[in-house]
Amino acid sequence: MVLTPYFSSQVIPRKEGVLEYRQETISGFSCRISPGRLKRCIDQPQFDLPSGEKCPFCRETVFHETPEFPGGGRVTRGESVTFPNLYPFARWHTVTVITHEHLPATFSRSQVTDAVLAATDLLSDREGYSSLNWNYLPSAGASVVHPHLQALCDDRPSFVQGIYLSGAKEYYRRNGRRYADCIKQWEQSSPRYLFGEEVFWSAQPVPLGEREIRAILPVSHPSEFGPYAELFVSGLLRIIRLYRELGTYAFNMSLIFDKKPSSPSFNAFCSVISRINPNRSSTSDSAFMERIHREPVILTLPEDIGPYLKDSMSVPDW
Repeated sequence: MVLTPYFSSQVIPRKEGVLEYRQETISGFSCRISPGRLKRCIDQPQFDLPSGEKCPFCRETVFHETPEFPGGGRVTRGESVTFPNLYPFARWHTVTVITHEHLPATFSRSQVTDAVLAATDLLSDREGYSSLNWNYLPSAGASVVHPHLQALCDDRPSFVQGIYLSGAKEYYRRNGRRYADCIKQWEQSSPRYLFGEEVFWSAQPVPLGEREIRAILPVSHPSEFGPYAELFVSGLLRIIRLYRELGTYAFNMSLIFDKKPSSPSFNAFCSVISRINPNRSSTSDSAFMERIHREPVILTLPEDIGPYLKDSMSVPDW
């Protein structure tokens, strides 16, 4: 068993390779790392995606087929268009279409920065626990291929958000230091450090998903995010480019904030994980909420299952 300042590791030698158990101290989250499983080659490099025909987020339809905010209208910034989510699972839930193009080959810094700022500016005025999220491609849980962000704000934090908020607060109480500052100090000299100082990017040692990369920001609330938006987006685009160089196109991203500005203990952080490339059998019901926030979005009311079963009892078994 190997102990580091913020996670433990147990390596199990195996004939087929190495199996490693890791657990993060502050959150209790654990994972199993098995590099040998890469040999399965399940991530197919070639994939086909739906065309932009009848896409509700394309420019010729987005202003007709998406809902408006109360009082009318949508928010536009650069190429981005923001509007309420038609099927929300948060008290405040918006969608921000990033680009005119249905499936751009690359994203420019201005395209993503405009979209991120449009979404976070709206979050700045909301009271509650907020996050900015991105499911890219169907195998990452995107129901619409056209690139778009989702901003959430609720009276309660998501599961992962709450774990890190309370953990950071307790760490500050016990040590008199911000947990994020300690991570940056520990990781700066580790092989997991990638780049950045003000916005600090590193590979998460106990990943929530494949190739998880995290960014630590020098802010806690969406209202403080603006001055760092371009720097953050530049780093995010580097991670997306890294994934593509590794042959992976789909990903989930969540940028997680605190409830109040200038938190003495918590730094906003971004988590990005790669997902399997789209293929004919890869459409997923697992998206950013399930994979990063670890809080599943359920479609069926449990109380509806009993009546359905009783009704089905009148139908003979196969």
